[in-house]
Amino acid sequence: MSTKKTPTSSGFFVSQEAPINTDNPIPTPQSAPPDILRCAYMEIVVTDLAASREFYVDALDLVVTEEDDTTIYLRSMEEFIHHNLVLRQGPVAAVAVFSYRVRTPEDLDAAVAFYSELGCRVERRKEGFTKGIGDSVRVTDPLGFPYEFFYDVEHVERLAWRYDLYSPGALVRLDHFNQVTPDVPRATKFMQDLGFRVTEDIQDEEGTVYAAWMRRKPTVHDTAMTGGDGPRMHHVAFSTHEKHNILAICDKLGALRRSDAIERGPGRHGVSNAFYLYLRDPDGHRVEIYTQDYYTGDPDNPIVTWDVHDNQRRDWWGTPVVPSWYTDASLVLDLDGNPQPVTSRTDTSEMSVTIGADGFSYTRSDDGEDMPDWKKGEHKLGNQL
Repeated sequence: MSTKKTPTSSGFFVSQEAPINTDNPIPTPQSAPPDILRCAYMEIVVTDLAASREFYVDALDLVVTEEDDTTIYLRSMEEFIHHNLVLRQGPVAAVAVFSYRVRTPEDLDAAVAFYSELGCRVERRKEGFTKGIGDSVRVTDPLGFPYEFFYDVEHVERLAWRYDLYSPGALVRLDHFNQVTPDVPRATKFMQDLGFRVTEDIQDEEGTVYAAWMRRKPTVHDTAMTGGDGPRMHHVAFSTHEKHNILAICDKLGALRRSDAIERGPGRHGVSNAFYLYLRDPDGHRVEIYTQDYYTGDPDNPIVTWDVHDNQRRDWWGTPVVPSWYTDASLVLDLDGNPQPVTSRTDTSEMSVTIGADGFSYTRSDDGEDMPDWKKGEHKLGNQL
């Protein structure tokens, strides 16, 4: 396929193959990867289970499938598997696992062979690692992230038709993960070996890659790799049906006097075209509320590349990105429950070249005009910094 990038009237570029290359690739296994269907759930460690329950259940209205003194299993309204999020009490706030469902039971054998060939630590439990999930494989992948693959699952009632239970800000699906890694091209190449396809990325004229979005289900992403000190977890994202559901969440948080949980947004991304809101839970874990991205399932789906200096890439309206969104992320654990060491990014950081969407960037790069003074005013965060 051609890697030629073609400019569009929307300001980004499209190509038929992700023009991302790495000088330090992880070897491609001879073993076939497991056939991954979708991101399925995340298990996070929280330091105050009661406070986390207030946030995820009372404020965000996720459904409790089961709970005990140490663990809460939560799901979204349209889910039929046991859970999309596990909250587990522990001493250090971190992510225990990024979990994916695979197509067949035999894909667990494939996962064992794929990661064993890479020399990764691999554990398999026929009874599963959490309630509601059967035969499962957990690994620490070459990037340092804890991954899980499973097929067998306990079904629960899908509440999609229970409109009497819907709140104005109902979360209906788990949409994606976002991971922080120091070397985005290396991570992207490995995820492509695992069967993921790139849908969008952010680069500069020198070819530095700042982030890449990758999918298995036919949406913009099941996970993304964001450049930064890692391995860490940037966010876990749940979908709503419409934009107004996100606005209702903002209103509810304000009414509960919990507006400090809102880190960024609401707004619309350039990347993914989705409407978004970023929240921080009581431990600082970041949760995105997300809606209205686009279909990507065709084999010739065009890959979108954004210029890192385009101030509409992160927010389509040019609203500034707060620095914490670039710097803060959750630790991830190894299979023994210990925090993984964090490696610093050596490539240029996105924040160092442009503070999100701000007066240091541009909307139209080729019009020959300086950014107007009013746009550099004190309401623009980048100008203040």
